[in-house]
Amino acid sequence: MLKGKTILLGVTGGIAAYKSVEIVSRLRKEGAQVDVVMTKAATEFVSPLTFRSLSLRPVYTDMFAEPKSWNVEHIALAERADYVLVAPATANIIAKMALGLADDFLSTVLLAVRKPILVAPAMNQAMYHHPATQQNLKTLRERGVHIIGPARGFQACGSEGEGRMSEPAEILAKLMALISAKQVLQGQKVLVTAGGTREPIDPVRYIGNFSSGKMGYAIASAFAEAGADVTLVSAPTALQPPVGVKVINVLTAEDMYREVLKLYKDQDIVIKAAAVADYRPQICKEQKIKKSGENLVLELVPNPDILAALGEQKEHQFLVGFAAETENILHNGLEKMRKKKANMLVVNDVTKPGAGFGTDTNIVSFLFEDGTRKDLPRMSKLEIARELVKEIAALKKEKDTKKKE
Repeated sequence: MLKGKTILLGVTGGIAAYKSVEIVSRLRKEGAQVDVVMTKAATEFVSPLTFRSLSLRPVYTDMFAEPKSWNVEHIALAERADYVLVAPATANIIAKMALGLADDFLSTVLLAVRKPILVAPAMNQAMYHHPATQQNLKTLRERGVHIIGPARGFQACGSEGEGRMSEPAEILAKLMALISAKQVLQGQKVLVTAGGTREPIDPVRYIGNFSSGKMGYAIASAFAEAGADVTLVSAPTALQPPVGVKVINVLTAEDMYREVLKLYKDQDIVIKAAAVADYRPQICKEQKIKKSGENLVLELVPNPDILAALGEQKEHQFLVGFAAETENILHNGLEKMRKKKANMLVVNDVTKPGAGFGTDTNIVSFLFEDGTRKDLPRMSKLEIARELVKEIAALKKEKDTKKKE
């Protein structure tokens, strides 16, 4: 599975650096090319010569050393890597990654990387449980970084608890699982909608909703991880575009309707996660409406129903809808899936703590055409997105198998 892959291994200054030697050895045996970048502190624990001897590649330690080849080294390494692994990852490098600092060779490379990143924390249990470290790890997870471990056990400082770096075999198993997951939708074209549309009242006001776009952006990231060719049609959000995803920005429900219908026929999978306004003002005033102190009446007209239109025009596409509900969650969700002719619906109760708009987590149920459902516990939106990838990949595989029979 690793044959022909280039793995960039970042080694930082912790006693667990000795385990990284085994990681390089295992990666090489699996056929991978390994580029090792060490922090100055890491060289106090393991010699760069050790890694150079095992990887048969130069080892990078100094931002200002003479380059091994005539290019900008940290950018070249970032672009060459297929996957990036930081093991051990100290509290220091985790904080740098979360804040976007770039004050040495490794942190600079990590800031330039646009490929999947895996991090194996290793530190004293008190440092691991410190609120700052936990917040930094949360930030990295939200950006799509894969956190491996840490394990619980006896530590070099003499204490016991969480903070030990996971064993090399487990780390490689996680890397293999990620590569395997990346291949499940290789070559599939996926369209995702996200964010809350805005319907202008006048040049300075609009009708909108509380959607942050976080769920849709997480879905786009997860499908890109799975090897799909992803296009994200996004209403306004404050989010950074997901890595490896083509983004088309729109404002209103009608804008989104036009873009989605234009792209629809070429898609294999469509995830309709945007919170689209059901109504818009019949007239958008050209000038700002002045405050008069009297009641203001707006006449609203229906917006096009994007999911219903996609359901009517569906041919080969696998269509997934979202339903944010406040009551009769499952009944309303099943009814919506049937009416809109979706293959699957993701439904959630936005009144629950830790679910719904603006949160980093969600609590959802997957509803399927055959009437079955799968309830997920409270999870990060990216974790839910990865579960969605697994379900759709399995359903498409089952469908393709039946076709062949």
